[in-house]
Amino acid sequence: MVYVEMKNVEKSFDDLEVLKGISLSVSEGEVVSIIGPSGSGKSTLLRLATLLDTMNKGELSYMGEQVVRMEHGHSVYEKPAKLREIKADFGLVFQNFNLFPHKTVLKNIIEAPIHVQKRKKEEVLPEARELLSRMGLSDKEDYYPSQLSGGQQQRVAIARALALKPKVLYFDEPTSALDPELTGEVLKVIRALAEQKMTMVIVTHEMEFARQISDRVIFMDKGVVAVEGSPEEVFGSSNQRMQEFLGKLSAN
Repeated sequence: MVYVEMKNVEKSFDDLEVLKGISLSVSEGEVVSIIGPSGSGKSTLLRLATLLDTMNKGELSYMGEQVVRMEHGHSVYEKPAKLREIKADFGLVFQNFNLFPHKTVLKNIIEAPIHVQKRKKEEVLPEARELLSRMGLSDKEDYYPSQLSGGQQQRVAIARALALKPKVLYFDEPTSALDPELTGEVLKVIRALAEQKMTMVIVTHEMEFARQISDRVIFMDKGVVAVEGSPEEVFGSSNQRMQEFLGKLSAN
């Protein structure tokens, strides 16, 4: 089943055209990595997919249900109540963690299931502790974010996203704020989720990780999809921009 479908998406900020007719589909259990140079539109695409920003043109569907449609040459969004309902289908992990600094690790995780999904605390608590155990953070539930390393904070952010039981999990450069040692901790967690067939869309600059974990890789350049296919097809592509991109990375 196709979980996410975006069609002919366009986005501009004033006169700057950031996305130029991008289409993307993600099926159940699929891991899709999005790579490309800075400014290619990767994070903007994720913000549009997760309804944090609005597209100028294009369509968006979740689980076959249209959320954004085209009318008279512009994108038209469903009513706010419907959008809130759709938001329950996905989770988003940011590069800068975005944890509540004044709440403990456990409270960060149980906040949304209790207050947004209106679930009972006694049902949510054991699930939250199970997630912390999966993240290797069972002993940190009473800590505050400032008492944790960056890698630990990002693992809490992943647990928080999973607590909402999303069908799709989005990651926006989940390791870009971390040093190499802590990066490994977070990638290990994402790899385990992939093995459990979690549907994921990952914007990343970790090329080897994208090659290993992805069912499909999308290389974006200047607001368009320049190359798309299996990791072998994309990383072995003769596309000039792809070659230049990989060349610059290996030179660093």
